[in-house]
Formats: sequence, structure tokens, C-alpha cells
Amino acid sequence: MKGLISRDETTVDLTEAEYRADASVLDGVRLAGTGSIASRLWTKPALSIIGFDAPAVDVASNTLLPRARAKFSLRLAPGQVPAEAMEAVKAHVEANAPFGAKVVFTPGESGNSFLTDTGSAAAGMAMWALGEAWGVPAVEMGIGGSIPFISDLTEVYPEVQILVTGVEDPDSRAHSANESLHLGDFRNAIVAEALLLARLNHGVAEGLK
Repeated sequence: MKGLISRDETTVDLTEAEYRADASVLDGVRLAGTGSIASRLWTKPALSIIGFDAPAVDVASNTLLPRARAKFSLRLAPGQVPAEAMEAVKAHVEANAPFGAKVVFTPGESGNSFLTDTGSAAAGMAMWALGEAWGVPAVEMGIGGSIPFISDLTEVYPEVQILVTGVEDPDSRAHSANESLHLGDFRNAIVAEALLLARLNHGVAEGLK
């Protein structure tokens, strides 16, 4: 979509087979988007229709509808200005309305994307702590950058190194009806956070900011 920032740069290589297995994608289902799987997940915009108003099957009849309504959610790529993205979607919808339909576009809430500095001292300590807790070197991947309040924190505290932590693995099925938590991962996350806090405390004592 014209006007939306999109990148193919990723530090983790994720194959389609791995993604299908992790996400339990059914055989024959075609994945949306272009480029690498990792970039589609982390460095490209993703638009989803999350609501649609039309007669339900139980009350449907062979009549013309005076109107239909839909609501979308757009995950932004790092560096995208929300207002510009909203205008890009508006222009795209208005230019591609089927059958000359009249379009009324109502902007909703928006939030800035976030891209962390993985070269910071705190990030380096976090990578070390994760490696110690799991017993293998930690790797970088992009996730959570579209959480609006994270970007808000950088505006309020511009000098602070922000680190957002969470416990999740492919089988967690995050945001689904049967979301779960792997107890082994939970334990490792607790150990990693304890190690990180201990090292941060030591670093602060030596003048780390």
C-alpha cells in the first residue's frame, strides 16, 4: 500500500515450514504478504479486518443492503508516523471502492511504533541473562514494537533504555482463546530477570546509566 513503510531487514531467519508448524497453519492455507516470513512478522505493516457489519446468516434475505461497515487494525513498521499511515489507508480505500460505492472513512485510535536500541548496555546485559537462563546464546527478533505505550514512554523518558519482557513460546498461542504458559519457560524467564536485575544493580553501583 502506497505510503506505508516496509522493510525486509531481519536478524533472524524463519522458514515458512517453521512458521506453519509454530502457528498451526492448516495445509493448503496460503500465507498473506510478500518477502521473508520474518519481515512479514516484524518489519512490515500488517492490516487485518477485525470487524464487519452485515446481516447475519440467520436473518439474511434476498434484498439490497443500504450500507456495510468494517473496522481494521493496522500494525505499523518501525519508523512509521501513525497519522501518515492513516491517510495512506484512507486514500487506498477511497481509490479502490468497488462498483463506485460511496466511502465514509472514520479514523480511529493510533499509536507510534517502537524500535529498541539493542546495542545499549542494558540490552547487552539482558542478552547475557537470557543466555545464562536458557543455556544457549540469545538471539534478536522483532516483536512488540506496535505496543503504543512503549513509544509513549520513550517520549516521557528519552534517556531511559526501555526493556519489555514477557514469557511466550510458539505453543503459547498468544491472544487466542486457549493461550497457555510453558512452566519451563516461565522458570527460565524468572531466572533471567533475576540475573539481569542483579547485574544492573552492580552496573548502577559502578556508574551505569
